[in-house]
Amino acid sequence: MIPHAAILLFVFFAPFLLANGKHYQFTARASEIDPRTKPHPEIGFFINDQNGKPADIQHASVDTRVQPRGQLVIWLMGYNETLFHKLNSYGLHAIRVHYANKWFSICCQGRKMSPSCRGDIRLEAATGEDFSQDVDIPKPDGVKERAFQFVKHLSKTNPEGHWEQFLNPSQSDLLWEKIILSGASHGSTTASRLAKHTKVARVVALCGPRDQFQTWQSLPSKTPENRFFGYSHILDSGWVGNHYCRSWQMLGLSQFGPIVNIDQSRPPYENTRRLITSIDVGGDAGKAHGIVTPGKRSHRLNDGTFVHDPVWRYLYTHPVDQVGQPTPTDPTCVVDQEKMK
Repeated sequence: MIPHAAILLFVFFAPFLLANGKHYQFTARASEIDPRTKPHPEIGFFINDQNGKPADIQHASVDTRVQPRGQLVIWLMGYNETLFHKLNSYGLHAIRVHYANKWFSICCQGRKMSPSCRGDIRLEAATGEDFSQDVDIPKPDGVKERAFQFVKHLSKTNPEGHWEQFLNPSQSDLLWEKIILSGASHGSTTASRLAKHTKVARVVALCGPRDQFQTWQSLPSKTPENRFFGYSHILDSGWVGNHYCRSWQMLGLSQFGPIVNIDQSRPPYENTRRLITSIDVGGDAGKAHGIVTPGKRSHRLNDGTFVHDPVWRYLYTHPVDQVGQPTPTDPTCVVDQEKMK
């Protein structure tokens, strides 16, 4: 138990510590942090690219000027500085790990794959455990171990960031219930699949999850369903094809509120877990796919702030125990897409 005097000292000095904080940003090679890592050319995954340049760069950031929330976002997509700055402004730590994810365009292609093919590979790529017969991804090249090794490295190299708070007492693993898994598209789908297997603080799925014809979305979940949040544009092909709404329904998100168009609503968006936008993208499905993630294409107000700032804050910080009212199954969303073949 923390002594009462220590608590008083922290309360007294906290404003000073925050005012004298700093925004820290880091990069580090996964292969330098953990020499057990290796390339997997059979699935197009390398430590160095074809020109010999490092391909295993990982990113991390924290802003110690902001009151910390005590949670770490693991981002499962390409590094996004705009997003990381935003997460840090919420008081969240953030890392992006380089892991064996290049299988997506090589394995489990076409409609003849088994209904668990992609889900099994995603879980192996996330955990480094043997879940799939189609790939061989060992622990050091999976999300969980690379994230653990990276945080352990950061706890030593950036003590000001207090990364050690995300390690268990024996420093043998992350404290996964302090972790937010997030990604866009392919990354949001793997984040959701891992959360089914491992209990985490929250999942934020931007333009996802997808995996049509797969069944893992309806499996029992270690992460409570109210901790999953999804956000999509209505012109995204994943939305038009019923893929996102299908996953949201199979994940059980209709228990926590209706599908809410954020352009016609305000926070807390009926406390729902399913958000959509119809913001103008010029009819471009590709732009619609990326518009839900903070970036250069994101719409801004006259003062320079992003139009969807309130949405991203909601997705990453809304209390998970505040939920909307259960809603009926959406009859327009095709869940059994095998019938559409």
